[in-house]
Amino acid sequence: MNNVNGILLVIASMAAFTLEDMFVKQLSDTVSTGQILVVLGVVSSIVFLGMAVVTRKRIFLRQAWQPIPLLRAATETVGALTFVTALSLVDLSTVAAVFQALPLTITMGAALFMGEQVGWRRWSAIFVGFAGVLLIIRPGTDGFQPESLFVVATVIAIAARDLITRLINHRVPSAVVASQAYLALILSGAALMLFTSEPVVPLQPGQIWPYAGALAFGVLGYYGIVTAMRVGEASAITPFRYTRLLFSILAGMLVFGERPDTLTLMGASLIIGSGLYTFVRERRLAREMALAAA
Repeated sequence: MNNVNGILLVIASMAAFTLEDMFVKQLSDTVSTGQILVVLGVVSSIVFLGMAVVTRKRIFLRQAWQPIPLLRAATETVGALTFVTALSLVDLSTVAAVFQALPLTITMGAALFMGEQVGWRRWSAIFVGFAGVLLIIRPGTDGFQPESLFVVATVIAIAARDLITRLINHRVPSAVVASQAYLALILSGAALMLFTSEPVVPLQPGQIWPYAGALAFGVLGYYGIVTAMRVGEASAITPFRYTRLLFSILAGMLVFGERPDTLTLMGASLIIGSGLYTFVRERRLAREMALAAA
């Protein structure tokens, strides 16, 4: 039952994140990246801290302010900086397609840094998936957009975030974990504005709904994914992150008039196909181990 709840939370989170991405991309036309991060961080951290207080969770629980939760907040900050920058410069559908390499990156990270066993079949699938990423960003060709590398950096940072999430003490409430990340976001956004001399743009009437939409759906998506990673098995729920690509392609086409080209769709198919194979392989090995133990 925990896995079912985790899967539903992941799908709902992917839909929410797509809507957040859509609103952030709209804002990026008139507002700097740093200012967007500061506004999202301030409001979202207040929301999550308020949730912790209302539900009587201990905000200053000692385990919540140990190096591991703080390291997680740092990786979240890097991911947010690179992702918002990518949204402002690259098509939404392209951003989403490259982002689908996240489950493969998590599998690779779990093998390299957490001692999980990954056989040659899954390593092959990982390399096929990364070949799909190369098809999308096309380095060394006329179609290469250097800005797309921001999405690659985001994938690495978010994979690190999710792996670190597994190490956090279960006594630490999800609301506190989320609020830490958004507090770090405020600091990074402010630093970005300071070092790049980005001007503060006063709130315009046309920005109210994009800000409100980005904040509301960002909070819902973030809380959902943090909770999902803590209640469900990673191997069961991770493949459902791929629904984000479907949602993003629809949003890109309907809102921004985007039309993903053939290479982008081929690359996305390779990434998703290899990711699903990895998922099936992991489940099969888990069943074999369970039978052997019995």
